[in-house]
Amino acid sequence: MRGAVYAVPDGSRPLTVDLWLPEEAAVPVPVVVFVHGRAWRTGLRNDFGPRFRSWQPGPFARLARAGFAVACPDYRLSGEVSYPAQTDDLTAALAWLHTRADDLGPDTPRTVLWGESAGGHLAALTALTHPVRTITATVTWYAATDLPKLAEDRPKGAYDPKDRDSFEALLLGGAPADRAEAARDASPVTHVGPKAPPVLLLHGVADTLIPARQSVRLAQALRAAGHHPDLRLLAGGDHLWVSLCEQDVEDCYVRTVDFARRCTHDAEEAL
Repeated sequence: MRGAVYAVPDGSRPLTVDLWLPEEAAVPVPVVVFVHGRAWRTGLRNDFGPRFRSWQPGPFARLARAGFAVACPDYRLSGEVSYPAQTDDLTAALAWLHTRADDLGPDTPRTVLWGESAGGHLAALTALTHPVRTITATVTWYAATDLPKLAEDRPKGAYDPKDRDSFEALLLGGAPADRAEAARDASPVTHVGPKAPPVLLLHGVADTLIPARQSVRLAQALRAAGHHPDLRLLAGGDHLWVSLCEQDVEDCYVRTVDFARRCTHDAEEAL
């Protein structure tokens, strides 16, 4: 299923979702909801990133072959509307999947949110603010998690929280320094609580756009709340897995699929 409309926000374009399903599934299957990146400003729902565009079969088809339903939703970009519209859209996509589950086959009580870059930020934020027991697990790849700390985490002078043209400012509707409360609310670390789902965080140590310290901050917040996040820092990896060898990129993907399989299996056993 490609381009199914899941919501039409007031005054906005229709929001659509692509859905991949395993060819032969005798029972309802767990769901991976993939959230695309590109700085909240651009990007396509079916784009896994430049390191995956040559894969045959592609990453979504591989997930379906591994026994997952895969949903890839649009969301409104920062040039259209400010935060929190993006997480509102993901929440609407999750609700749409749940209401269509009987027709389409996904077992929505076993849902993994997986995002890369800006999509990882939105995946974590949605999972941590969503009603309990509706998200089984969350995966973030090289995502921002603590917007007020970006200037501290990046090299001195590399990031100006007063810059009204930064990607974060465009998301928030104003410079992070001027929208301090919004920046805090838009940070996954703010919303960590005792009922957070399992989280896998992958980040390249050499990331020059979103420092790996951002993933460390979320992992620390989760540990402080009594959780056991899986944090993997990849030596030499830059944003979008630039500079990683093909084997390491493949390992990031396989590690994530294994995490999703383990978490959804555990959730099924608990039902």
